[in-house]
Amino acid sequence: MSGRHRDRRWHSSIVVGLVAALAGLMFATSASVFRDEADRSPSNLVELARAETARLEQIEASVTELRQRRDELVEEQQDQQSRPARETEKSDLISHAAAQAAVTGPGLIVELWDAPVPADMAASGLHPDVLVVHQQDLEAVMNAMWAGGAEAMMIQDQRISSTSSVRCVGNVLLLHGRHYSPPYTISAIGDPETLEAAVEASDGVQVYRQYVEAVGLGFSMTRSDEIAMPAYTGPTRLDYATPRSTTL
Repeated sequence: MSGRHRDRRWHSSIVVGLVAALAGLMFATSASVFRDEADRSPSNLVELARAETARLEQIEASVTELRQRRDELVEEQQDQQSRPARETEKSDLISHAAAQAAVTGPGLIVELWDAPVPADMAASGLHPDVLVVHQQDLEAVMNAMWAGGAEAMMIQDQRISSTSSVRCVGNVLLLHGRHYSPPYTISAIGDPETLEAAVEASDGVQVYRQYVEAVGLGFSMTRSDEIAMPAYTGPTRLDYATPRSTTL
């Protein structure tokens, strides 16, 4: 009996020892696992934060680049939209200066015509030249109108351009290859009151009007609410003489 009790106690001790050893191994393994997990988690958070920070910096750089490109495109688009307007405005100014566009507006109309010839010219003591409208008379009126802010001008039925040449031979006007006889009509578009004041103040016109009183030269000045002028269709190229080369 006593021998069997000893064997039983020995077996119990072995079982208890094995259970204790197994429990210790399980606690040790668990502690190791949790320790590794605890060590790994903080390390992953730091790396994640660094990765996200780097990615955010890349995104911000891309956004900055896209914004810069957007601003460039907007500026380019605005420039393209305003360029035709500027080119059109420039073209209109050139056409207007060259009288290549028909215009309509208020203005002033001045007419000049020759004086009547006396029945007895010899007895009158007048020279025939004082009885006709001369080139300088037309030029005096034209220059006064330009000085008064004329935007466009017409003589007879022809538009005056920057290349127009007004010439008189006797009492015949030569303009753009055509001949005209008096009365001569000079029309200008602009502020009628300002144009009229400029003509009245012109020294050349004042001299002409002295002959109007003295010998009966014709002169009239009329304001107009609407004057229509056609476009100049003649050549714009200037022809000029060049010296002839000589060889010795």
